[in-house]
Amino acid sequence: MSLLVVGSVGIDTIETPFGRVTDVLGGSSTYIAIAASYFVTPIKLVGVVGGDFPKEYFDFLESRDIDLEGLQVIKSGKTFRWGGRYLYDLNTRDTLFTDLNVFEHFNPVIPESYRKTTYVCLGNIDPVLQRRVLEQIERPRLVVGDTMNFWIKGKNAELRETLKLMDVLVINEAEARQLTNEPNLIKAARTIMMLGPRVVIIKKGEHGALLVTESTIFVAPAYPLENINDPTGAGDAFAGGFIGWIAKMDDFSDESLKRAVIHGSTLASFCVERFSLERFKDLTYLEILDRFREFRELSKFDEAITV
Repeated sequence: MSLLVVGSVGIDTIETPFGRVTDVLGGSSTYIAIAASYFVTPIKLVGVVGGDFPKEYFDFLESRDIDLEGLQVIKSGKTFRWGGRYLYDLNTRDTLFTDLNVFEHFNPVIPESYRKTTYVCLGNIDPVLQRRVLEQIERPRLVVGDTMNFWIKGKNAELRETLKLMDVLVINEAEARQLTNEPNLIKAARTIMMLGPRVVIIKKGEHGALLVTESTIFVAPAYPLENINDPTGAGDAFAGGFIGWIAKMDDFSDESLKRAVIHGSTLASFCVERFSLERFKDLTYLEILDRFREFRELSKFDEAITV
């Protein structure tokens, strides 16, 4: 199976109560692709960077068997840069700067060799660009997409058109409520399904994730970590783990979707242990399997015996 990932590739400066890093690898498609690469390869990546994008970051992506034919390099420009500072609860952050640079005029051109890709994962870029990507793909089996509050507010009509082309929407709880004007998350998911996606996953951060399909509701726990250093990219790592597992199994039954949500949560839990993508530099598939089993035990209990 093949997987195409489209979104931002960037360089971040991140500050949390536990440290600060500068000029580290970031971007939605980067986290998605790296997480997904533990289940299916090669990953076909489409994005844009400037001439300042470090060689070591190219090397890291290629070491995870990520195909960079679709990564545009504009040597005369600068890579998208973002800076953020997190408060102690890590659910609140301040954006210090956003320099779009070459990403401001990003026009995703899908290489001919990518156009028959089976699975597609769209990072939270402009919904017009998301639709432009799908217009270049020949009948994908499954399209997973993400969005954000900026597009929900600023390009609502365009987003609703794009949602008609998505099979799965991954969205956080605040965005789900914003998109639907519905405070109840189950009702919000059902409302989103009427817009197009047949599967909705609502990320709830430290409180886990909610999967809603036509026939099932599944609540996944969050992994109880003692050490969290950087939540940046955790939602994208979740999406990558989710679509990676689906692509690996080539199965989108409700039971497979449930397992994919847990695999997404597993990858997200590793992501936050260190800054940027550092945890993925030595993460092994065996560690992922072990934590997946631990997730399963978190909610396991024996039926009470009555007499």
